[in-house]
Amino acid sequence: MKKRSWYFTCGMGLTAFMLLYIVVGFFWTPCDPTALSSADKLAAPSAAHIFGCDHLGRDVFSRTLAGAGTTLVIALAVVAVGFVFGLIIGALCGYYGGVLDSVVMRLCDAITAFPSILLAMVVIAITGAGTYNVIAALGVLFIPSFARLTRGEFIKYRERDFVKAAKLAHVSDLRILFVHILPNTWPVLLSGLTIGFNNAVLSEASMSFLGIGVGPSEASLGRMLSEGQSVLLSAPWCTFFPALVIILLVLGVGLLGEAARERIG
Repeated sequence: MKKRSWYFTCGMGLTAFMLLYIVVGFFWTPCDPTALSSADKLAAPSAAHIFGCDHLGRDVFSRTLAGAGTTLVIALAVVAVGFVFGLIIGALCGYYGGVLDSVVMRLCDAITAFPSILLAMVVIAITGAGTYNVIAALGVLFIPSFARLTRGEFIKYRERDFVKAAKLAHVSDLRILFVHILPNTWPVLLSGLTIGFNNAVLSEASMSFLGIGVGPSEASLGRMLSEGQSVLLSAPWCTFFPALVIILLVLGVGLLGEAARERIG
């Protein structure tokens, strides 16, 4: 119980702090995240620029606020796409089984056999970089993991007595799927959502780091890390602060997921 409480308390506190930090960035930044200043190039952290400035004189604090917001929106959208389609596919495969299950799961195996970032890079190379293309590419690649997770839960519950009773009462399959079985799977699915969210954050940051993520005009934590690596020794704040934002966000959500897994266990 103490371990569960520690995971949940720390995870909730850290996640709430990071969400507050990101939400503030949607409405206010001390400076224009894209404003250039030759006089402030690689300026160290100070009262005027608490996180310092990058190689173009842009305020790092303002860029981490804006970049964290971009990462959060993309991660949530990616998880939403992957989860909704994965839930539907996994529920149908787990409940009905048979040929549908075999064909769809082999397709999922084929997709998951390749690194998601590599496949996303191929898709972006064809469709071009941009926020919506990143969401579409990563969202599709996240479907198999959610489908497999949901399928396993529906297989576990499809032969339970309450499902058999619903069938005897001539309840529709749609109602059995999403009213009788689905609520019982939420603890496991919520744990999977935290893992999916963290993977989406890291995937978006990785793609932006490689230059195939969001457009160059948008602030991005991954792009900040990429730009800061050339001045890592002379201006470490250019990479330290965006990396810290990513770490704290992933850590907070990860602790909540660990608390959910401990509760399931």
